[in-house]
Amino acid sequence: MEEEKNILFGKYEMGRLLGKGTFAKVYHGKQMVSGESVAIKVINKDFIKKEKLMEQIKREISVMRLVRHPNIVELKEVMATKTKIFFVMEYVRGGELFAKVAKGKLKEDVVRKYFQQLVSAVDFCHSRGVSHRDLKPENLLLDEHENLKISDFGLSALPEQLRNDGLLHTQCGTPAYVAPEVLRKKGYDGSKADIWSCGVILYVLLAGFLPFQDANLMNMYRKVFKADFEFPPWFSTESKRLISKLLVSDPDRRITIPAIMRVPWFCRGFARPVAFAIDQEPRLDKAEADIDDDSAAKSTSIHKSPSSPKFFNAFEFISSMSSGFDLSSLFENKRKSGSMFTSKCSASKIMSTIERVARGMNFRVAKAKDFKMRLEGPSEGRKGRLSVTAEVFEVAPEVAVVEFSKSAGDTLEYAKFCEEDVRPALKDIVWTWQGDNNSDTSSEMGT
Repeated sequence: MEEEKNILFGKYEMGRLLGKGTFAKVYHGKQMVSGESVAIKVINKDFIKKEKLMEQIKREISVMRLVRHPNIVELKEVMATKTKIFFVMEYVRGGELFAKVAKGKLKEDVVRKYFQQLVSAVDFCHSRGVSHRDLKPENLLLDEHENLKISDFGLSALPEQLRNDGLLHTQCGTPAYVAPEVLRKKGYDGSKADIWSCGVILYVLLAGFLPFQDANLMNMYRKVFKADFEFPPWFSTESKRLISKLLVSDPDRRITIPAIMRVPWFCRGFARPVAFAIDQEPRLDKAEADIDDDSAAKSTSIHKSPSSPKFFNAFEFISSMSSGFDLSSLFENKRKSGSMFTSKCSASKIMSTIERVARGMNFRVAKAKDFKMRLEGPSEGRKGRLSVTAEVFEVAPEVAVVEFSKSAGDTLEYAKFCEEDVRPALKDIVWTWQGDNNSDTSSEMGT
């Protein structure tokens, strides 16, 4: 008799449990068409609502969309049901680097390779405005070719988390790997804190134990504040010199990544990884749109150049456009209620078409900057003149999202405007309207 199988959304076969944490379990999975192995992280919505972890999950999704690098675990897809969220991720076969270190110190040449890959990936994250904030061997995985992969971006930070002083203020991370400025509670630069953690990791890989150890946590913190540690006798002179520049308690005097990459010990055999091509970018679930690194990086700061529209945040796009995998019930949607559609036309063509249609309906058109326009109705309605804002967001080189939202006037008149007037008139430029791509996802797993 054939063994019963758990199938996720008709796309992935769910396999054995790989591990579990406080609010998530990770399973081995297999893509049913290609047979590719994946890791599927299953998150319980009710638990994270109760524990107020919604922003952390939202941030993790946004961050993992931004950081596409050979030495970072790839997020392939995000899906959801009413009760669960599913992260479909690259399956990394070799397990945690921590398991190797637990058996004792590693050879210097092996450590150098891991450290080169770690610094390269961290540098890429920082170039995208992301600081990891929980770098440690447990969050570093190894693939079948012994290449390092950074995982677990649940505590990572984006630029919008900076306060007015330009610093982060959230205490997080693992005590033995956390930079002294994080412990001081006076604000810190996340990228400089990551460099400290890289220094601790380098020490641990070469030594087989931590640089700052004490049975009393406060005594350990005192050692961290003073950068008080000793080198084992087997450390090479070059590695000691580099670690001494990494584990500097004053973040302003700590070595930078460009300087690390000029250190002779680091440079030996170093080949900078090739970035992923655009067609290797993760899918945005049902929308089947790709985002390249530059696009995603711009989405954190929202604006592109004046000659092109704003980039739509990848997470908001998933939430708003995926009717079957709708995450909007989990995260507060701060966008105004409106009507959305995707288009494969250029932003300028979309804008000119909307303007032509609006003028044909005798609406007054007022253009604003950044591919946004305001349309005002020709006559007084029940609650004054209907006023509608139309805005174009770019999510990929050939995919745009268009949103209509009511600025003033009656809601019923606005609904009629969207359904009876706008939809038929814009059919030539519409790829799909929000909610029209119905998928049979009523059950999260079938047999």
